[in-house]
Amino acid sequence: MTVNLEVWDEDLPPETPEEQYQTLVRSLRRRQGFGLLFVRCSPADGKLLVERVRQDLPQKQIEVLPLDQPIKNLYDLVAGLPNPEQINILFIEGLENSLYQYEAEKLQQGWETGETHAYSMRGVPPILRHLNQHRERFRDDFNICFVFLLRSFALKYFIHRAPDFFDWRSAELKIPLEQQRWEQESTRIILEGDYEKYLNLSPEEQAKKLLEIRELLAEEHQAPNNRANLWFEQGNLLHAAQEYEGSIASYDQGVKFKPDYHEAWNNRGISLNNLGRYEEAIASYDQAVKFKPDDHEAWNNRGISLNNLGRYEEAIASYDQAVKFKPDYHEAWYNRGYSLDDLGRYEEAIASYDQAVKFKPDYHEAWNNRGYSLNNLGRYEEAIASYDQAVNFKPDFHLAWNNRGNSLDNLGRYEEAIASYDQAVQFKPDYHLAWYNKACSYALQNQVDLAIENLQQAIKLNPEKYLEMAKTDSDLDNIRSDERFQALLRI
Repeated sequence: MTVNLEVWDEDLPPETPEEQYQTLVRSLRRRQGFGLLFVRCSPADGKLLVERVRQDLPQKQIEVLPLDQPIKNLYDLVAGLPNPEQINILFIEGLENSLYQYEAEKLQQGWETGETHAYSMRGVPPILRHLNQHRERFRDDFNICFVFLLRSFALKYFIHRAPDFFDWRSAELKIPLEQQRWEQESTRIILEGDYEKYLNLSPEEQAKKLLEIRELLAEEHQAPNNRANLWFEQGNLLHAAQEYEGSIASYDQGVKFKPDYHEAWNNRGISLNNLGRYEEAIASYDQAVKFKPDDHEAWNNRGISLNNLGRYEEAIASYDQAVKFKPDYHEAWYNRGYSLDDLGRYEEAIASYDQAVKFKPDYHEAWNNRGYSLNNLGRYEEAIASYDQAVNFKPDFHLAWNNRGNSLDNLGRYEEAIASYDQAVQFKPDYHLAWYNKACSYALQNQVDLAIENLQQAIKLNPEKYLEMAKTDSDLDNIRSDERFQALLRI
């Protein structure tokens, strides 16, 4: 292995990689007793470095302390090693694992993305606070030269958040990744990129992945295409963490290095849409389909933002493009039906939902919306059959149970309607609309006590909405003269 070490000492700048390595070895050979050395390197290069030092300094007792899990107390771990008094050199690996947890906690507590990774003094990770506070104990109790093998971001943490401990260093060195190595690392990150997997990462795993990408982005000689892909992956990670402002900024960088990066334009649009910035989202989708006219996902997403703006005709035209390029695109057929519903074009909406369930028979949302359109056309039996399909594929689908009850009510089948509403509130006890609908069904049957009881529950869950509705709803006329009803209205 050729180790490339850069000693950050302007007085003695090493000239060759081998001289850089020899600087480290000389420092370790001469060191007697306590010392602190910091080496910036990747975990893989750190392991190679340890093995070469073992070979070149056989007279030294060299040990490695791997920190695979987050820690808050290094002193006790060192003290608990077998015969620590016999150790001359102790390499500390993996301390960054204690910082991933801190990064994740800061993200969860609402720090802005840029601030979280800026190594500010807003907070100090517990492990670094421990090192700052106990540096004298390390010096006085251990005749060991500690060599911290750190990733770039972790070294910056020491510089900015553990200055008391870091100031006692004997040397500060850097092993830059060779071009082949960082190209391999970049390729690995890009090939492993999977948004669905990002959604399932723990906060610590998300922080680790983000910091790996940032280190690779810091390499000056990254090819523009690689750089664009890394920014894209960072954007996806931040989007999965619901850090939409940060994801937009990352996608902006991606398209800066690769202007025709249609996936980045599309995902940028999704982040903007999630922030309610629909016009900007549409402009981003426009860029996506400009560079890839058959990008069915971008056409579909563009339709969603148009629908959110109430521009239903334009949304339908966008969905038409999506299914033109991907005829079995069930999400686009569903969304198209939704916009048609908003326009009151129920027959066309039903036809669109038919296409959605044709290509995805268990698409419970489409079965539910199909029932809604049928109900609006007065085709109640067909609507009920559609809702039955929805709850068949998703038995706890409270919306479909409630809508099924509406159609049964419209047929005068009140007991069956109540049974359907019961299912709705069983799966979602705070579903106020189902409680209200159940009250109406009981009222229509002159079952005053049960009507009042269910209306009370609806008003308890949403007083503003149902107190107003109850004043004029004809379904409640049979209980309107009851004193308990009048008392409810006076709440």
